[in-house]
Amino acid sequence: MIIQSIKMALKSLKSNKLRSFLTMLGIIIGVFALVVLVSLVSGATNKITDSISSMGSDMISVSLFDSEGAYKRFTINEVLDLPNRIDSVGSAAVACQTVSVARTRTKRIGASLYGITPSYFGIQGLKLKYGRLIMSPDYDNNTNVVVLDGDAALELFGRENCVGETIKLDSHNYLVVGVLESTGSKDVFSMIFNGMGHKMYIPYSSLIRMSSSVKAGVDSFVVSSRTDDSAATEKDLTKYLKERYDDNTDVFFVFRQSTISDAMNQVTGTLSLLLGGIAAISLLVGGIGIMNIMLVSVTERTKEIGIRKAIGAQPKIIMLQFLVEAITLSIVGCLAGIILSWITIEVINIIADVSFGLSIPVIIVSVLFSSGVGILFGLYPAYKASRMKPIDALRFS
Repeated sequence: MIIQSIKMALKSLKSNKLRSFLTMLGIIIGVFALVVLVSLVSGATNKITDSISSMGSDMISVSLFDSEGAYKRFTINEVLDLPNRIDSVGSAAVACQTVSVARTRTKRIGASLYGITPSYFGIQGLKLKYGRLIMSPDYDNNTNVVVLDGDAALELFGRENCVGETIKLDSHNYLVVGVLESTGSKDVFSMIFNGMGHKMYIPYSSLIRMSSSVKAGVDSFVVSSRTDDSAATEKDLTKYLKERYDDNTDVFFVFRQSTISDAMNQVTGTLSLLLGGIAAISLLVGGIGIMNIMLVSVTERTKEIGIRKAIGAQPKIIMLQFLVEAITLSIVGCLAGIILSWITIEVINIIADVSFGLSIPVIIVSVLFSSGVGILFGLYPAYKASRMKPIDALRFS
């Protein structure tokens, strides 16, 4: 009886294709909005998180502001000795950024040039792909060596493995000793958080000789946390700087990298809830459409209900038939919405050159929510049909 009721429900929907499609349209639009919007937000969040992580999620940067020279700058040795002075600091490195032009015999590109000490790569979480990183002897001996990111290597030489090649930075020849893994700078999110220019790294001592704006006194450096609690490290570092500069917080600025990630998670979480709520309203509207059509269907098939009850059909079987019709409308509409969402996201991936995907949890929620909508809004019409008296139903015209 149950299987027969399901077959009759499907046959009834098939016999009214246009009406069934228009009824499902509200569910299709609701599911489409829910899946696409939340999946895009989720994908964007993951891309942003990856971009931030590539910059060193536990990294803490310090900038000093002392235009009049009233306060003593850090020396390089003082920066490198910070792990011995502050227990929560894991490692420290000097880092100074400037803009330069990198040239080969056939190519010329703009680049973000970083003068660093060796521990900088570990703090930033940068991964080596070819060759070696800058080492202490390079810094001690002012060696003209450079480490490129993968994108810069491809742009300059047409290949990533260019170890042993020579490039010219501001009229000085530098030997390429290493190439880092590509940061994907062509990706919009990496451009925002990692910078649009190609990145190159040389010893800080070499940058001092190259650029007149870079001094031996350090006014910017980065540290990493010894533990997972980077907030505690930030607090300890701020305390140390306050003691050094007599509580004058105007001459230094401490920034914890994970602050960006925390803020982005809050923003995107709120945005996901907001968009999900808007899409849920669309689903509810679609559910109201289902209830409306099912009530019309009950009215149209009053005589059929009377005949079935007259020959012995129980109320629960009548109720099941109409409830199955409502649930089927919701589930088929949900599946159509998911398929349409997948097509839309694939088109976005091709056009925008990104790699978003459907959010599996959102798909599961969509299916469950659509099923619930079908049950909720199909229950009353089904109940109304099951409570009809056979004689009244047969007399209906």
